[in-house]
Amino acid sequence: MVDTVFVEVKFWLLAVLSLLAPVLIYGLLLRARSISRAVVLLFGLVLVALAGIDVYLLRSLEVLAKLSPSLADDAIFSSEVSVALYVFPILLGGIGVNVISHILISHLLKAERQFDHEHRRS
Repeated sequence: MVDTVFVEVKFWLLAVLSLLAPVLIYGLLLRARSISRAVVLLFGLVLVALAGIDVYLLRSLEVLAKLSPSLADDAIFSSEVSVALYVFPILLGGIGVNVISHILISHLLKAERQFDHEHRRS
């Protein structure tokens, strides 16, 4: 058994998926001069999926922290401080849902304009 969860693969995966991956996604979205709706939708879905994976990893690390003899990981993953760690998945999921909403709303607006245009002729 490992003495602390900070050397677990799940901890490092959590760090990468909570911090590095979203920053890369946001950077790609902001840097692109033009980007298709499908790619933006895909990035939004990835952000929502990352939020779900983060919640799973946080719950898993909480269980591992309770089993480990280290008090440092208990203080972070098995206490009230762990609530603060859920800010990352909430932020990722919220932004992902907003990106998906943006794509859906813009598609619906375009479809409504097309419908109005087609029915004005007749």
